[in-house]
Amino acid sequence: MLEGLLSQEIWVRLGAFLGVLALMTTLETIWPCRPRTWLRSQRWPANLAMIAVDSAVVRALFPTAAVGIAWWAQEQGLGLFPWLGVPGWLALVASVLLLDLTIYLQHVAFHYIPPLWRLHRMHHSDVDVDVTTAGRFHPLEIVISMALKAVVVIALGAPAAAVLIFEVLLNATSVFNHANLHLPSALDRVLRWIVVTPDMHRIHHSVIPRETNSNFGFNLPWWDRLFRTYRRLPEKGYDGMTTGLETFRHVEDNRLLALLVQPFKAPPVENRPNRTRRAD
Repeated sequence: MLEGLLSQEIWVRLGAFLGVLALMTTLETIWPCRPRTWLRSQRWPANLAMIAVDSAVVRALFPTAAVGIAWWAQEQGLGLFPWLGVPGWLALVASVLLLDLTIYLQHVAFHYIPPLWRLHRMHHSDVDVDVTTAGRFHPLEIVISMALKAVVVIALGAPAAAVLIFEVLLNATSVFNHANLHLPSALDRVLRWIVVTPDMHRIHHSVIPRETNSNFGFNLPWWDRLFRTYRRLPEKGYDGMTTGLETFRHVEDNRLLALLVQPFKAPPVENRPNRTRRAD
């Protein structure tokens, strides 16, 4: 059964992504957290088109994706876990955790290395944050991320099943924590010890740089607490917080072509993340 799931990796991931996307779209419509700055029709076409572009580029450059790379590495006996004779269950758990840590560190790097920030700022230039923001990444950022994951997967000798679990979790939690969804504060306080919640991640999309440079986690919230990049509340409160960037706030900036060429425009000084990494 497992081999069947792995062979259908693209459909497993796509099905999970679309299922969570549909669920979160419904929930954020019923229980929205914040009023929208723009109409969905002004943002969603470009965001959804970017998801399609990213998927096409990744499949063209990495036909088997990370799961296929993991399967190949397993067949070759490559990686730290096979060399050390780590039991399968432990390799699976460790792989999921270490891949999540990799994405956390990658996210931090994309904020503090100027050429990488140019790519990543397209994600932050969305003036509203909702389920479609979860897929709003520049294709070059997605390619770099996939290449990094491939290196880590091979180096660890991560089981293909672990990589599939991680990819499904990452897609699902990214959609969840970008949702414009209101959760009761008591529920949010409990959940953010287990998973990154919408309120926790929304702070990361604040227009204030020191808030932008906090809460980097996509899936597990523990890395932010461990590395002291966790911020519990925005300075102006959730009602007073502005999301997005100081610039790129016009509808014309949100067209697909404008988003694709945005990294090649000179970044305004005020949009560059500051160097203060410590969060509250």
